Amino acid sequence: MRRRILFGLALIAMVTTTSVAAGGRSPLPGIRQSAVTYLAEPTLIGSTFVAGPVVFTHDNVRMARGEPCTTVYLFDPDKGRRTEEIASFHCIPRRGPMVATLTVTTRPSTLGFGCVLTSYQFAGDPEIHDVPQPADAH
Repeated sequence: MRRRILFGLALIAMVTTTSVAAGGRSPLPGIRQSAVTYLAEPTLIGSTFVAGPVVFTHDNVRMARGEPCTTVYLFDPDKGRRTEEIASFHCIPRRGPMVATLTVTTRPSTLGFGCVLTSYQFAGDPEIHDVPQPADAH
């Protein structure tokens, strides 16, 4: 019994050390992340304004292949699942300080209505995912 406890503690220490050491790098190559958030203000994502619950997903394998790695979906809280796809794009990754919760960054829309998604970042991840802006964005 004592051996199992010591083995468990050693395993926890190893996982913690590995997690801290990996903190300055991207998530592992096969990682797919997702998180639900509530957009209180109408937010332009791709070509669609959306407000309410949405799901952000990011797939590192697709990003490594140069494919659209981020997909944003509407989220149905009653069913507890995503529904309609809002947008899909290849993000522009950059480093930043880790955050405790999903962080969504916007700027005012030049249309005089709502805002525009500029980046998002998952909780516990130092990678910020910038959103490519159209050529006519100001």
